[in-house]
Amino acid sequence: QLQASGGGLVQIGDSLRLSCAASGSSLSSAVMAWFRQAPGKEREFVAVTQWSSATTYYADSVKGRFTISRDRAKRTVYLQMNSLKSEDTAVYYCALDPTYNVNRRTWSLPHTYNYWGQGTEVTVSS
Repeated sequence: QLQASGGGLVQIGDSLRLSCAASGSSLSSAVMAWFRQAPGKEREFVAVTQWSSATTYYADSVKGRFTISRDRAKRTVYLQMNSLKSEDTAVYYCALDPTYNVNRRTWSLPHTYNYWGQGTEVTVSS
């Protein structure tokens, strides 16, 4: 359902763009998000977009540095990450809720999402 890509090893201050291609589900009512999980830590919310309206929300830790966007034709969500910090090091997961979920308070919660990508690793080194 979801294929994530784009991770890699970068240096502090560099940029990276992650991609998540969706197949199978209708996306017309979907919410798609990025989460990340650092070693020894819980999975945490990064950013989310509603497919139809392109409404976006971000975690405070990435606001102003990361941008989530979607390409309708390619059925792909992107996460543009700029000014990367060492604390951004994690495995990044894309997630999809294909239902018509208008409860925005749930969009940052992992259990909201039915489908997950396989994860793509981002390492930010000094």
